[in-house]
This record gives sequence, structure tokens and C-alpha cells, in this order.
Amino acid sequence: MSKSEHGTATSYVIGYVLSLLFTVIAYLLVANKTFSGNRLLMAILGIAVVQMFVQIFFFLHLGRGPKPLYNVVFFFATAGIIVIVVGASLLIMDNLYRNMSSVEVTKRQAQDEGISEVGGQKTGACKEIKNNHIVTIKNGKVSPASTEAQLCDTITFVNKDKKEREMAFGSHPNHDGYGGIYDVLVNNRRPETITLNQSGDYIFHDHLDPSVSGYFSVENK
Repeated sequence: MSKSEHGTATSYVIGYVLSLLFTVIAYLLVANKTFSGNRLLMAILGIAVVQMFVQIFFFLHLGRGPKPLYNVVFFFATAGIIVIVVGASLLIMDNLYRNMSSVEVTKRQAQDEGISEVGGQKTGACKEIKNNHIVTIKNGKVSPASTEAQLCDTITFVNKDKKEREMAFGSHPNHDGYGGIYDVLVNNRRPETITLNQSGDYIFHDHLDPSVSGYFSVENK
């Protein structure tokens, strides 16, 4: 085996330091809740891809063997299959998470399907929708800041800012679910509506900009 197929001590050290660095970055993104939802997933996947290239070039020395092109093509074909399998698995698990198990997620599914009763037992979903309340976000301000509603009313979040809003429930950074919903992504092209199927007082805020926040109370009458 020729010397060109081996790395140097310096290349191994550089590869090790880079691998450690990207691992720490991924940990800090999760621990500090820098992103959430799809943004966090994409960030972790991006770091994983960079980490993969570090492993390939600093440790596996792909492309230095007697048949470099063949090895490169074979490797990326294998990696592509793995990405497809892992990606499909994530989509399936995400779908199962959103549509199965846990009381809140089941309640959300019942509300989406309009199922208020199963076998004589109430699901917690609203049978009829009542009044709609508009909450507008413009220039980083929520109007009205507080909304009073009745059970089975709806709230529509209208975002008039250019940036996307990730509305979450509860005080930042501790988020709570509401009726099986954990966040509502709202852009300036399409408003989002939720059904108020739980009574009580609630706080909502933009996870990406916690200063954008408001309140709503739901009475059971």
C-alpha cells in the first residue's frame, strides 16, 4: 500500500479536533435550545453531513486507493441509500408522533377529524365551532395582547411581518402543549387557526423572538 493512502499525524489531529468541535456544536444547539422543531433537525443534519466529510477525508482517506473513482462512487451510492432510509424513517416517526399516542396528540387528532364523542365517551374535541378571534402580529407587536374567549371558539394568528413566527404556548423557554398543539408556524402569506378546546388562562409567544407574546383565556360556559 503506497504512502499516499495513509494520513499524517497532523491530518489525524486536525480530523479529531474538527470531529470533536462539530459534536460539541450539535450538543450546544440542543442543550441551549437555540433552535426548535424543523430548524433544529436541519441544523443537526447539516452538522452530521459535515462530520461525515471530515471522517471520510481525514480518517478513511477516500479517493487515495488504487481505484479512487470507483471507491468514491460506491461510497456515495451507499450513503445515498442510508440517507433515504433514515429520512423515510424520520418522516414515518414524525407522522406517528403527530397522529398517535399520548392524550394531547389523540385529542388533537380528534379535533382535526371533528370527533367529539367515541362510544359515548367525550374526546375533549369541540363538536361545533363558535366565534373566531383574530390575533395580529405586526412590527413585532401582538394585537390584541389579551383575548377572552369561550370554549370551542377559535383563534387565528395573522402574521403581517416578513419573518416567520413560531408561536409556542407557555413561558419561554418552557413550552406547554395546547389541545395537542405544541407550536404554530405562521408566515405572512397564510394565517393559522387553532380551536380552543381547553379552558383556562394561557400564554403564547414566538419561540424565535420571545418578546412577541400575548395571552388568551378560555371560559367554559
